[in-house]
Amino acid sequence: MGVTDGEGRDLFAVFISNENRRIPLWHQKASSRTEGLILWDYHVLCIQRHGRGNALHQVWDLDTTLPFPVPLDQYVAEAVRPSLTLDSCFTRLFRVVHAPLFLRCFASDRRHMKNPNGHWMSPPPTYEPIIAEDGAIYNLDKYIQMSAKDVVTNTGDLVERIFSERFGVIMNEMQVEEFFSMLSNGNSS
Repeated sequence: MGVTDGEGRDLFAVFISNENRRIPLWHQKASSRTEGLILWDYHVLCIQRHGRGNALHQVWDLDTTLPFPVPLDQYVAEAVRPSLTLDSCFTRLFRVVHAPLFLRCFASDRRHMKNPNGHWMSPPPTYEPIIAEDGAIYNLDKYIQMSAKDVVTNTGDLVERIFSERFGVIMNEMQVEEFFSMLSNGNSS
């Protein structure tokens, strides 16, 4: 469609979750509340890097009621709402994975979509299950599992790590915007 470069180098898969697998997001289609608040066990979106400034980066969230795509700074302000003080059990962590790595390494046989009896909770997608280039058939849990102790503390090599670690890097809310700001200022691979 021409909205990204041919290899997706400007795209990042972003998993949002925490140790409790309870993260609040606003402006979500699945919500029955007027403000669109919902608690997800995890949520996945795509951030597309554009030029300079976080207002130019775009968030592609298939579940949002905000514009599609929406500028990163608007998404953070309206869907993440970092200015609200939340109980620590709802602290959101972000696993940022460079899309080319994600597309080669992610695998899902859809086991997470079945109940304990092995029946589908919802109809599965019509496309084939995703198999990683190394033959893995399921590693979704590796992307979802996040702990505050795993949040990156050495930001000096953050950009290099994002472009090289198959399961990405875990950041807190502030670090996500800082990371994309660093990319905007020319610190990219």
